[in-house]
Amino acid sequence: METMVFDTALGEFGIGWTEAGIARVQLPGMEHAALLQRLNRGGAQAGEPTRGVDAAIDRIEDYAAGEAVDFADIPLDLSGISDFNRRAYALLLGVGWGETTTYGALAREMGDVTLSRAVGAAMGANPIPLIIPCHRVLASDGKPGGFSAPGGAESKLRMLELEGVSVGTPAGQMTFGF
Repeated sequence: METMVFDTALGEFGIGWTEAGIARVQLPGMEHAALLQRLNRGGAQAGEPTRGVDAAIDRIEDYAAGEAVDFADIPLDLSGISDFNRRAYALLLGVGWGETTTYGALAREMGDVTLSRAVGAAMGANPIPLIIPCHRVLASDGKPGGFSAPGGAESKLRMLELEGVSVGTPAGQMTFGF
């Protein structure tokens, strides 16, 4: 796997790729040395991006600048990922900019609402966050739920806010600043 670190309006991202497609994304929030260590684990090394990888980087930069971006057509390398996680990620790719879903809704789409915790585990194991938009998956009560990226749930909320999503206000209710 080849990797690269690049700056955006949100901070430093990392990306890893193979001939098959994007295999790893590291979200901002880590010190540079820690980001490199995490990005290059398993023998990955710095590389020169292909045109396809450059296009993915351009979209990530646009996202970080607040532009509505669709990542659904970016080739992904999901080798080594379980069938269950692949199914969950495939469903999640259909959740677009400014939209959210819940762990339970994804579990129901997979055929069994009791799989909600397994869906949560799949989101926590997502090797390609943002492109596979696990930040768009909320708890059933409309709260953010977990997020394994640097900054945890606060990072998730910032990403959703960038997309115009307000989390935590029950449907049909407004929040007031007093």
